[in-house]
Amino acid sequence: MTTPLARGAFLAVSRALPLLVLSGAPLLSSAVHAAAPQVRAQAPGFHRLMLGDFEVTALSDGTVPQTVREVATGTTPGRVKELLSRDHLEDPVELSINAFLINTGTTLVLVETGVGSFFGPGVGGQLQQSLQAAGYRPEQIDVVLLTHIHSDHSGGLMSKTSRAFPNAILRAHAREVGFWLGRDDRAKGAVDPKFFEEARAMVGPYQDAGKLKTFGDGDAIVPGIRAIPTPGHTPGHSGYVVESRGARLLLGGDLMHFGSVQLREPSVTVAYDVDERAAAAQRARAFTEAAKRGDLIGLAHMPFPGLGRLSAEGKGYRWIPLNYSSGQRWEGAKVRAE
Repeated sequence: MTTPLARGAFLAVSRALPLLVLSGAPLLSSAVHAAAPQVRAQAPGFHRLMLGDFEVTALSDGTVPQTVREVATGTTPGRVKELLSRDHLEDPVELSINAFLINTGTTLVLVETGVGSFFGPGVGGQLQQSLQAAGYRPEQIDVVLLTHIHSDHSGGLMSKTSRAFPNAILRAHAREVGFWLGRDDRAKGAVDPKFFEEARAMVGPYQDAGKLKTFGDGDAIVPGIRAIPTPGHTPGHSGYVVESRGARLLLGGDLMHFGSVQLREPSVTVAYDVDERAAAAQRARAFTEAAKRGDLIGLAHMPFPGLGRLSAEGKGYRWIPLNYSSGQRWEGAKVRAE
């Protein structure tokens, strides 16, 4: 049996306890903070939205640093620096590499595959990680669409010596395949030969396996997804219009590379454009139409998730990023809000 503390002793202990706790607090706090090292890495990147009845998931392949003033054409390094600074950016700029997964309910379609291992360790190469974090597996992909066959779009087609999407049919424009995989060099001008080697390394195994199927201008790929010709950046560069229940998304690939520069001055081109004049014209046409319609746009190199809309502003455009949604559904939320 214990003896209760006398009232005076109880009060003395009660007054002393806070002092004991406070005197020990610095030691405890220091130990806790020292135990947590910095992580310095992003989580796998995916962003989901519903487009009518279709589920669209933006997937991050990571980023690649680009010195914009060295590759932007039709402008000057000083002007590039000025335009970047308006968005608190400076060279080199970290460019997103985005891909888009469309689940129509009957078909799983992946648009772009990222860079894979072409740019070396720590640069891109995150698509498979992002895909699996989003709840999908590469063997589930039915169709892979390429806007064009540059390595930062086709580099993820292979995993070492195996096709990364073993059950998928690969689709690209016939002009694109003919240019990069064809043996006639007369029309290829001064394009770096390495691009042709990379194209054959990535697309060739699908062709050899009978998994490559080309399309023409305006062809339907699957119900709700059709190709639109946007040649210029490459000879067979194509966009994809995704439509469901009146909602519309344009996946524009490399219609634009550097938003801070090319949104304000759409005439600026890049050294990677096979036909700079045509690339600028396609950008002007597609952006004018998208701004008038209010279409949602997905671009390969806008900051992840690369989804937004355009508003005409002077001679250029303002980018309106897609409003974030947690995916929750609230019945009657609009009515209650009003």
